[in-house]
Amino acid sequence: MSGTAGFALVLFLAVFGRLSADYSCTSSVPVLQRTDCYPGSDSSKEKCQARGCTWCESSVSGVPWCFHESVSLESATCSNSLPLDQREDCHPEAYNTYDRCTNKGCTFCQTNQNGIPWCFYPSGSKRPGGDTCPSKIADDQRIDCFPTYLGTANKDNCVSKGCFWCSSSRPNTPWCFLDSRDWPADNFDANERVDCFPDLKGTLDPRQCVARGCRYRPTGTSGAPWCFFPREKGYAVVKDEQTTKGRRLTLKRDTTLTLFAKEIADVIVDIEFQTNGRVRVKLTDANDPSRFEVPLNITSPNAKAPNPIYDVQISTSPVFTFKVVRKDTGVAVFDTSIGGLLLEDQFLQIATKLPSSNVYGFGMHQHYSYKHNMNWQTWGMFTRDQPPMDGGANLYGVHPFYMGLEDNGKAHGVLFLNSNAQDVTLSPAPALTYRTIGGVLDLYFFLGPTPENVVQQYTEAIGRPFMPPYWSLGFSLGNYGYDNIQNMKNVVSKMKEKDIPHDYQFGDIDYMDRALDFTYSTTTYPGLPDYVKQLKNDGTKFIIILDPAIAKDIPNYRPYDLGMKKDIWVKDSNGLWNVEGKVWPPTNVFYPDFTKPETTDWWVTLCKEFKNVIDYDGLWIDMNEPANFVWGDVDGCASNNINNPPYFPKIWGPVLQYKTLCPDHKHHIGLHYDVHSLYGWSQAPVTFKAAREATGKRSIVLSRSTFPGAGKFAATWLGDNWSYWTNLRYSIIGMLEFNIFGMPFVGADICGFIRDSNYELCMRWQQVGAFYPFSRNHNLGYENRPQDPTAWGDDFARNARDTLRTRYTLLPYLYTLFHEAHTRGDTVIRALFHEFPSDGATHGIDRQFLWGSSFLVSPVLDQGATSVNAYFPNARWYSYYDGAEVGTRGDWKTLDAQIWAITLHVRGGYILPTQEPARTTMASRKNPLGLIAALDDNEQASGSLFWDDGESIDTYENGNYHLATFNVTSDTLTISVVHGGFPSMNQLKLNTVRVFGMKSTSISSVTQNGNQHSDYVFNQASKELKITNLQLDASQGHTITWVKSSAMGPVIG
Repeated sequence: MSGTAGFALVLFLAVFGRLSADYSCTSSVPVLQRTDCYPGSDSSKEKCQARGCTWCESSVSGVPWCFHESVSLESATCSNSLPLDQREDCHPEAYNTYDRCTNKGCTFCQTNQNGIPWCFYPSGSKRPGGDTCPSKIADDQRIDCFPTYLGTANKDNCVSKGCFWCSSSRPNTPWCFLDSRDWPADNFDANERVDCFPDLKGTLDPRQCVARGCRYRPTGTSGAPWCFFPREKGYAVVKDEQTTKGRRLTLKRDTTLTLFAKEIADVIVDIEFQTNGRVRVKLTDANDPSRFEVPLNITSPNAKAPNPIYDVQISTSPVFTFKVVRKDTGVAVFDTSIGGLLLEDQFLQIATKLPSSNVYGFGMHQHYSYKHNMNWQTWGMFTRDQPPMDGGANLYGVHPFYMGLEDNGKAHGVLFLNSNAQDVTLSPAPALTYRTIGGVLDLYFFLGPTPENVVQQYTEAIGRPFMPPYWSLGFSLGNYGYDNIQNMKNVVSKMKEKDIPHDYQFGDIDYMDRALDFTYSTTTYPGLPDYVKQLKNDGTKFIIILDPAIAKDIPNYRPYDLGMKKDIWVKDSNGLWNVEGKVWPPTNVFYPDFTKPETTDWWVTLCKEFKNVIDYDGLWIDMNEPANFVWGDVDGCASNNINNPPYFPKIWGPVLQYKTLCPDHKHHIGLHYDVHSLYGWSQAPVTFKAAREATGKRSIVLSRSTFPGAGKFAATWLGDNWSYWTNLRYSIIGMLEFNIFGMPFVGADICGFIRDSNYELCMRWQQVGAFYPFSRNHNLGYENRPQDPTAWGDDFARNARDTLRTRYTLLPYLYTLFHEAHTRGDTVIRALFHEFPSDGATHGIDRQFLWGSSFLVSPVLDQGATSVNAYFPNARWYSYYDGAEVGTRGDWKTLDAQIWAITLHVRGGYILPTQEPARTTMASRKNPLGLIAALDDNEQASGSLFWDDGESIDTYENGNYHLATFNVTSDTLTISVVHGGFPSMNQLKLNTVRVFGMKSTSISSVTQNGNQHSDYVFNQASKELKITNLQLDASQGHTITWVKSSAMGPVIG
């Protein structure tokens, strides 16, 4: 065969083969008779099919891939005689179809001419805007299209906005306006509008708004959208049936409103009355059960709750809406009648009216106040390797949960269980609009009615917080930049020399060899294993950091080699190649897929093996958003609608893959698009398992990236904060938020992580940080000055010691609070309104906080301040230091707070267990116990103590614990043992009791268990009775009484 003949045959076979392949499409139109249905250069399969046309690719030059089913366009000609060059686009968005066009009252006529709209305003009809006044329009029918806050209107900028320009001699009448006669009346406030153009970039064209099927109306209400959802559009109920769990509705979509594409036409609404205080409302695609759902196992009972304190009310006119209503008050805690419900493939939205403006939660961000600003604030949620910053950037974790406090003081919570990129807009109505770009709308409502009840119900659903080891409640140190083991040793030695409490030490990534996980540098940290053993013998624990990404191409590197053997990596979009990124190691890295079962075995094996090298006590997992120093992949990301969705939530960075992986990368349970914000969440339980198996003890995991349910396995901190006074203040807000998120073991890096701190700031921060649940001083030592408590001189060290000894004195109380969080779901740190929800003054307080119900911390948070303005709700309050009663109730009081002081108070009616402090908890746990009993108006108080060995796994679950209750009634303290399952409790003594708020002039005698006891003193000035040297067996019950008398007993003052 000649070369020419061979080429001709190949060409014929190629063309014939391609033509044959084309005929495999469903179209019957011959290839060479196709009529182009999308002459534009941006043609795609999705856009083609959205026009109702057929898409079949072809290799034949000049043959359109998007074409009409009819052979000739002549059959599609329309009767409208409007010249092509006079057509005004009535549907400027993509996915234009005959139905969508005609539903807007416009004309649909196809044409082959590029750039000519197929959907256009009919001849003679009035379209928005113009430079000719509408006929016979009254001044009061003009709707201002250019409010003054936008600047000065003129004819050009008015008409360019699609508005009318017409002068008027009447004062305060807009010259730039829209004709109100064109629209149906809206009898709701502009602050209740739901934005129909949340993706707006630049100036809104009214025609774009109308083309979406939305309503355009300018308003002078600042922040309110001009393009908004009409309430009469949404979903119709086509079926309503009762189920064993509650109710199921089937909805049908009103197709006249589309924001982006691929609308979900048929929706199932499942309503489950799960418990008396919890209800679930879930909206899913009736035709696509494969849509991603967060694999958080929330128990769904098989039957309705017997006595729910709520009701779910359904409305069908004009469209489907629902309300979650509190039965006893009739208050709707969630009310979707505000409109805006919309489900599309990559855009899901639900909006609600709120019963009050008291909204708390949504994270993780740097919020400027605990109570949200409701003035059209939008917060994005998508895990991001992003230090806290102004401007509302989304940070390391995602927590789509909020608590609402109703005007009557009752509380509720709402969880939007979704892990896709999302945002929420809070508006003044008050209202909120929630948007996400994937998954389903899965809502859980928690009806309280108290704030603590809400958190208890929430953690019952997502998982109770883990019980931390006792030592982890001590003070800790870290530094990214010790640089070598000698610097670490020097700091630890100085802490010991100054007798400053120090329970555990962190090793940041500088301890590693070339930033490689499961290694240590024998060059800069020689002898580290032996030093860790020395620390532990001295009572100081050691925690190591691990990053998830594993370096490739390192010879004989076991984590990589074992990972390759088990094939545990995140894959590319084809599921074939390992995703390759860049972080701290010298080579590129692969990312473990912690949703894959094989990864658990790989990670646990490595952690257990490394425990034999460095005898660590806990694990710190960082960079698990997951972080990536390149965007997506070293080879970039594909251009598709997964990596570039039609709606981009208000999140930090220009694209989803900014500083992380490509959204179309694949995990075992789904696309990275869906599971990105679950990466740290999926790593936490695996690491929790590894830490416990490696240490054989309770251990601790500290995770930077979190999601609802992470508190069951991990603690967290507020990230790479800044050494600024504002960050000190914001740390309290972050602490309060994570406590309602079900993660009470939280704190901020004391004195700040980034930038140099200074003496005053660090002093005040050390005082506040002494009362963080997770108390750690940690900074970026490579770039900033040392800031540990020994770095500022003797006075600073002495103050830090005193403040930390106060913390250690109260550790039995703090440990008991964590037991209550673990078993009941209580918060450990809480806002004042948790205890005083009916006191409106408490609703916005975020510069003070409580440990539990009874210990109030009111720190100085402002530079140069030597006093603090503290609020004292209606109760008796006593100085922690001397027991003196404050005397202020339901009001503010200015308290002296010199540079060395932090103001601390105990609430009347409560008893706090204490213990004599020491430099480590290993030592302090052997010291005598004590009690602080602060009496209420009836001279009563109560409290409890949970105690175990402090480190064994599941002591409560296995009954290996001691639980005692304390009660004071008038002149008697009763100690009762509720559970005596910890035999070693008899090695502890109860030695001291302090009673605050005695209503007497003196005490004539004290007895313990019926025996006279002479070691006591009564302070007449502060009204504190202090009983010492009791030497009571802490494992037993006891009774202590005192006799009030006018006769003089041992007194002070």
